[in-house]
Amino acid sequence: MIVNLNNMSSSKLGIQGVPLLDLGRQHSPLKDQVTAALGRIWDTGAFILGPEVKQLEANVAEYCRVKHAIGCASGSDALLLALMALGIGPGDEVILPSFTFFATAGAVARLGARPVFADIDPLTFNLAPSEVQRLLRPATKAILPVHLFGQCADMDAMERIAGSAGIPIIEDCAQAIGAEFSGRRAGSMGRIGCFSFYPTKNLGGAGDGGVMTTNDDALAQKLRMLRVHGMEPRYYHKFVGINSRLDSFQAAVLNVKFPHLDRWSEARAANARRYAAMFAAAGLDGVLGLPRHVSPGRHVWNQYVIRVPNGQRDRLRAFLAEAKIGTEIYYPLGLHAQECFRHLGYTEGELPETERASREVLALPIFPELTAEEQQYVVDRIAAFFA
Repeated sequence: MIVNLNNMSSSKLGIQGVPLLDLGRQHSPLKDQVTAALGRIWDTGAFILGPEVKQLEANVAEYCRVKHAIGCASGSDALLLALMALGIGPGDEVILPSFTFFATAGAVARLGARPVFADIDPLTFNLAPSEVQRLLRPATKAILPVHLFGQCADMDAMERIAGSAGIPIIEDCAQAIGAEFSGRRAGSMGRIGCFSFYPTKNLGGAGDGGVMTTNDDALAQKLRMLRVHGMEPRYYHKFVGINSRLDSFQAAVLNVKFPHLDRWSEARAANARRYAAMFAAAGLDGVLGLPRHVSPGRHVWNQYVIRVPNGQRDRLRAFLAEAKIGTEIYYPLGLHAQECFRHLGYTEGELPETERASREVLALPIFPELTAEEQQYVVDRIAAFFA
């Protein structure tokens, strides 16, 4: 499916709709800078792992407060490479949430390991520590929490559990660059942090891209080798790796956007606060389940996800679509219920909070350039639905 992420803006002649995301508003002021940066790469021919990639890696490492950042071709590959670097393979188990994007579990399955699906905390949608503790077994070789929608999982609890069991944590930070837990940045708390630069992220490229973070020198070197077929030096292969090199064009786009990241994330947080006030003023805070910031740290609001109870979610979404308001369902089906994982033997009711969330969640527009008037339009239409 081809998605045009630039042709999603509402009419400038009055609010006749609100897109879920309008990257055109973000990209337009940066066009000349991006064009110049791409032109420099074109002239030099340093298309793969060139100076722009090294600069991006330095930017990410400093921003995430880690020693190393290693670019790769996508967030999905970041997860795969992290698991490979830690030696995860057949017979191993990795505990992870069922309520997440497919790549989290797909990387585990691709290595022949078993994804062990855990239920979520209903307030944050993140992996529940009590579930992790319950599911620990001798075969457990890693814990893979996801910092979903821009809010960190309970990393204090995760670290206690992982430390007692002597197993590593891999952080899925795809939606959470810049998020914090008790003063620590996402990607700095586990053995490896995995990030995505898909265009819809808080820091998004013009295509696919990813990065891995770590404070472990030896692990960083292994990740660098694994992303180039396990090669070091050229044509000498110590490991069987994959081809997952970040191209310089993507790195150049991201370097142009990087100085704006905190401003964009703060704008998302301001939009979240404004939604909360507007929903309260409309008397909807007791009707809908509004997202809550409960972790002791920074929430970067990659998504603003409400709960619509009593089986009304799909009807509300259709109502908003008629008003040309963009929405999305993240996620309509827990991974444990996906066809490709049926062989794992999960049954309905086994992960009740995941299943309830899948029936109720609805993401509303929260991109940084969203206006207060557009937000009010969204809230007014939701109020009209319930009226």
